[in-house]
Amino acid sequence: MAKSDYEKLLKRIESNLSDDKKGNASRFELPPVDVMWEGQKTFLRNFAEFPKVLRRDPDKILQYLSKEFAVPAERIGDKAMFIGKRDPDDFTRLFQIYVKDYLECPTCKSPDTKVVKENRISFLICEACGAKSTLKGKYA
Repeated sequence: MAKSDYEKLLKRIESNLSDDKKGNASRFELPPVDVMWEGQKTFLRNFAEFPKVLRRDPDKILQYLSKEFAVPAERIGDKAMFIGKRDPDDFTRLFQIYVKDYLECPTCKSPDTKVVKENRISFLICEACGAKSTLKGKYA
């Protein structure tokens, strides 16, 4: 096989890979984090959007963020208030970890999952491939 044939094949594979990635990214996207500071408090102004997109209990998501930041947090209408100043990137990073740990199917990486509790054990059930896996942690 000539070097140029090899390079053509590589380019073709590369273009196919990037197309797949674009398809997955556009289908499931977290809303941008909208943060406001007031004194030593941080308000996540669009908190209510995240439970809708993630299809999870808002109280569990707030508990998760509160635990990860190690600060008290409370919901005020559609907003969430955290003690201390927090960077928007911190919220983005935590939501990405949350998606990986509590939303994404470990088998096929689909975000279309639901949580089912059986005998005090939480399972993540994938609506795309049907896989059933246990969840570590209580924030799903």
